[in-house]
Amino acid sequence: MDFDLPEETVALKQLCRDFAAKEIAPYAADWSERSHFPTEVFHDLGKLGLMGMLVDEKYGGANAGFVSYVAAMEELGAADQSIASAWNAHSTIASLPLATFGTHEQKERWLRPLASGEAIGAFGLTEPTAGSDAAGIRTRARRADGGWLLDGTKMFISNAGTEMSLGVTVLALTGENDSGAKRYGTFFIPEGTPGYTKGQPLKKLGWHALDTRELVFSGCWVPDDHLIGEEGNGLRQFLEVLDGGRISVAALSLSLAQKALDLAVRHAGEREQFGQPLTRFQAVGHKLADMATEIAAARWLVYNAAWLGDQGRPFSTAAAMAKLYASEVANRAASQSVQIHGGYGFIRESTISRFYADAKILEIGEGTSEVQRNVIARALARGTA
Repeated sequence: MDFDLPEETVALKQLCRDFAAKEIAPYAADWSERSHFPTEVFHDLGKLGLMGMLVDEKYGGANAGFVSYVAAMEELGAADQSIASAWNAHSTIASLPLATFGTHEQKERWLRPLASGEAIGAFGLTEPTAGSDAAGIRTRARRADGGWLLDGTKMFISNAGTEMSLGVTVLALTGENDSGAKRYGTFFIPEGTPGYTKGQPLKKLGWHALDTRELVFSGCWVPDDHLIGEEGNGLRQFLEVLDGGRISVAALSLSLAQKALDLAVRHAGEREQFGQPLTRFQAVGHKLADMATEIAAARWLVYNAAWLGDQGRPFSTAAAMAKLYASEVANRAASQSVQIHGGYGFIRESTISRFYADAKILEIGEGTSEVQRNVIARALARGTA
């Protein structure tokens, strides 16, 4: 059993570490304070071949696989969670529906510029009245004039409001079948489409440099060739690509947890109380030991899920476990790191305060912790866990 990363993945990890140290970390606090989305960073990520890591090379991607993607996320997320979360949304739920279900023409038209870093992607699922209950969305698409007319509102959608936006992929109700069951479709809505408008950036607890908005569709018409995949299967398609998104958020969580530990170890080694560094106090040492142990466990859950995905094996339950555990570990690690920092951890000038504010959403996005437990419990009941 070999737990070593392949040489090319190690090299990629170093590439991302160097890029993050030079182009992200020195500016992250300023971007956060100004709620500034740094477009240039994503163009640079595209030049490095990182904006299409999960996309086939035929369409401008790297086809690097989930293990390499997780390794890259560890480095980018440790520099700044806002940048990494935008990259996460773009790389998974925004790009994978096109990569998995799109036609050749759709991939050439929309997936290629996303994979190259020419543009950034967004996905619209969540609504003001529907989040965890994905089947409860109310946005509707009805056939009209050789295409589809969309009406509805999406909420908490990231990347769609940036100047790099190519458009947004949207899940909508398309009708009901003979038995009354709802049918869903996935549609690509290009930037500038009449009837597609955006609200102002939302003021969030964390992820301040990530552009997140409400999107409104009112009489928004798109032609038939903007339907991705088969009409009626939109929800099933979304749930299929969501497993990759959960691995991505698990990796994002892992990066935050490790950063919180690194900051705590450094502060405890430099900060003196009662004439000795904090690392000499058993209470502090035990906190660090517990953090390190939980992070090690989370790391193997995340990489195991990624490896299963790369092997083409079922990984839905593994992804849910990784996302559940890593996101909760990230929140515990961030909290303990602030505790070790003391008053210094509570001021916004401290790096740990930014990561602490970013941590909570990890237990919510791409399926809450409660949803992940439901996924795992159902797998256990079916005997497929």
